Amino acid sequence: MAATAAVQRTMNKQTDLTELNPVYTTTEASEGVPADSGDLQDYVVDFLQKEVGSDLKSLKTVGDLLAKLREENNVLEKQVLTESSSMPPKVSAALSAAENAQCSLEDLLQREQLISNMLHQHLQGAEPWMDSLGQTLNQVNTIERHMKYLQCLQHIEELSAAVQQCLMTSSVWEAIRAIDSMAVLDAGLNQSGCSHLQDFLQKTLHFWHKIIKDRLASDFEKVLTQLHWPIISPPTQSLTPTGNSHEITSQLELLVIQLLALQTSDDLISQRTLASGQGGPSTQPGSSNTPSTPLCLPIQIMLLPLSRRFRYHFYGNRQTNSLSKPEWYLTQVLMWMGNSSTFMEEKIQPILDRAGVTISARVELCRGLLSLVQEKVASDASKLLYDDALFCHLVEEVLQFEKELRSNQSYPAVLPGLLHLLLEDTILQKWLTIEKKMAVEKMDAMLSAEGAWSSQYKDISDMDELKAPDCAETFMTLLQVITERYRALPCPSAQLKFLELQRELVDDFRIRLTQVMKEESRCPLGARYCAILNAVNYISTILGDWGDNVFFLQLQQAAVSLGEEAVLGGLGVMEVGRLASLEGSLFEGLLALLDRLKGDMMGRLMDGIMREITEKAKPYRQDRPHKAKRKEPVATSHVACILGSFFSITRVWIGSRFSAVVDKLSSSTTGIVLPLSFT
Repeated sequence: MAATAAVQRTMNKQTDLTELNPVYTTTEASEGVPADSGDLQDYVVDFLQKEVGSDLKSLKTVGDLLAKLREENNVLEKQVLTESSSMPPKVSAALSAAENAQCSLEDLLQREQLISNMLHQHLQGAEPWMDSLGQTLNQVNTIERHMKYLQCLQHIEELSAAVQQCLMTSSVWEAIRAIDSMAVLDAGLNQSGCSHLQDFLQKTLHFWHKIIKDRLASDFEKVLTQLHWPIISPPTQSLTPTGNSHEITSQLELLVIQLLALQTSDDLISQRTLASGQGGPSTQPGSSNTPSTPLCLPIQIMLLPLSRRFRYHFYGNRQTNSLSKPEWYLTQVLMWMGNSSTFMEEKIQPILDRAGVTISARVELCRGLLSLVQEKVASDASKLLYDDALFCHLVEEVLQFEKELRSNQSYPAVLPGLLHLLLEDTILQKWLTIEKKMAVEKMDAMLSAEGAWSSQYKDISDMDELKAPDCAETFMTLLQVITERYRALPCPSAQLKFLELQRELVDDFRIRLTQVMKEESRCPLGARYCAILNAVNYISTILGDWGDNVFFLQLQQAAVSLGEEAVLGGLGVMEVGRLASLEGSLFEGLLALLDRLKGDMMGRLMDGIMREITEKAKPYRQDRPHKAKRKEPVATSHVACILGSFFSITRVWIGSRFSAVVDKLSSSTTGIVLPLSFT
């Protein structure tokens, strides 16, 4: 009991020690001592058992043990206090640096605020000076602009005086250079706001340019007159006088080069006059239909006498100005081109080559003359929209003119001729309407003609394999003529409109053939019925050939690329893809309809032949040749009738389809005429 009481007292002391020294408990816990109160008591009991044991005599050591524990507790407290008061070196250095940075930042913020206040005060004080300086600079800029304005004006006056002085001393080259300087200055002032200065410069430039141009043009015309220009009729002898030919050639070259040097300012004035729309009637050829690229100035002057002749004869109340005779002025212009080509190539072209001008004198002359014709054709076409006959005649003459222009005059294909005038909406629509109207009238005439269903080559088998009747050949010739008319048009879209017209005409002709076929279907073995079948086969063959033609293949590609609904119709994506890959044809729909009609007619024809053969074979089937007492069997006459009926059909239906007819007949008549081989 005494030992137990001692242990209990020891535990109470240990509990008091724990309460007084929490560090001890934490330290012991870190060494494996349980932190729970129950566990702690167990741990203390175990500790006392180990140190004191059950010997009561050893209780006298409890005081020493308590002193030892207190000493260890003091050591641990000192260690804990030392560790808590000291920090790692890096953390301490970082904290110190942060404190220094904070101090520096506060100092900088104070300095920034001070400088900002000083700057604000300085700006407030300098604002009046800035306003005064701005006004002064504006005045300086205004004075500078005025100075440049006056300098530019002085320069214009100096150039004008220089041109005047050069003209007085006949220094044409210096005058031309001064004119070029004015043109360059005018181009530089184009974007400026000095409208009055620019207007003054333009008037000055135009004034001196006109004087120089008129002087050079006058001298140039005199030289051309000595060279017998313009050449109205074909030259029959040398155009240059033999006495002073070298001098005239030298003058011609000098004047051409000087006029070429004046080209820049002339183009500038022409463009400005065209843009302003203030120019009055001009004698320059093609003034109302100016080409996209201005004509060479020497060529413009050379065209003046031809332009005057053209306007004199083909405008106004002259008898030669007739709407019903467009071939008069078209032929006249072609004659001028042909008669002048030698002069241009021998006299003008070498000068242009030596001057380094990369243009063709002959082509330039043709361009100028074409501008006259374009103006005239455009005027006449608008007046003939309500006269079908005259309009059709004008179109024919324009097409013929274009053909001769490209072939005989070798006019470049890249330059426009007259065909683009026919592509204007109202004119093109009128052309299409007339083409359709005339084609329908011709179809009516060819189908009602006396020899419509007979072939003109019926007696020549080598030339008439398809046995096409005259109406079919005439119709396809009509389509071919339409093709030749629109083939040269420079616009694929317009060509596709004519192609759609042709397809409409083919379908219309097919419907007419169907109607005639139904009327003749009561007698399928008649010549007219077979002629209709030949016509269908002929048209189908020609359209198949057109599907492989390069021209129609190009139109097919154009229709796909342009997405022409009128031509493509309701074709699906697959069909359009086939057309794009050239696997199909624009005539496939028509060919399918023609093949259907051809198959129907072939069936009717075969039925008629079978009925005819069956009817003629009845006596033969009842005949008994071995019982006949006559010298010639009766079957011979029957066979002759059968074969005569058959070959009477082949005489009108012969060619590529004959083998198919024979095959069908042989398979259909086997049961009827098989005994014929034993007679």
